[in-house]
Amino acid sequence: MKLAFIDSDVLLDVILNRPTFYSASAQILSLPIDSGYNFCTAVHTLINVHYFTKKHLGAETAIEAIKLLSKQLRVLGEDATTINDAIASDFKDFEDAVQYFAAKNAGVDLIITRNIKDYKNSTIPVLTAEQFLNTL
Repeated sequence: MKLAFIDSDVLLDVILNRPTFYSASAQILSLPIDSGYNFCTAVHTLINVHYFTKKHLGAETAIEAIKLLSKQLRVLGEDATTINDAIASDFKDFEDAVQYFAAKNAGVDLIITRNIKDYKNSTIPVLTAEQFLNTL
């Protein structure tokens, strides 16, 4: 079974029902267990998802979204090593760096994001939701 990291953009595309990106992202989150993949995300990714969901859809919806995601996805912890790796990296965006090093330290096989350019320094394969679905 392969492990795929789902970043915050993909999760928010589903929760906030972003028309251009919703379909592919939702398909990933609804893949059956026998798809050959387990999916994960990072603790702070869920914090970001909660923040934006609360801002756009309200506190109750935000909590329900986090409950559902934390049941559906393996949630990766972050520690001082993750943060220090992110700080020392060449990533332009600190949040993306933390997501990347949480994923790398967990040994993920790939990262699914809407913004591949944010992971240009990645040593892990990075795919959009559409690209990932085309590999199945």
